[in-house]
Amino acid sequence: MLKKMILAAVATAFVAATALPIQVAPAAAEGMSCRQAAKAKFAKDRKARHAYKKECKAAAKTEKS
Repeated sequence: MLKKMILAAVATAFVAATALPIQVAPAAAEGMSCRQAAKAKFAKDRKARHAYKKECKAAAKTEKS
């Protein structure tokens, strides 16, 4: 009984950990290019990745000037 309960808890924790999206803060993405940050934040959504990359480049451009 205890073995089944521990196994169920581990399986639940694994599923929960893989289902959570990765949050990339702008400060953490500072060392990354916009493309890499977009890929980390939106691994499976191409349209969202493209939009994020455009926003990131625009923000970087305004920071430089």
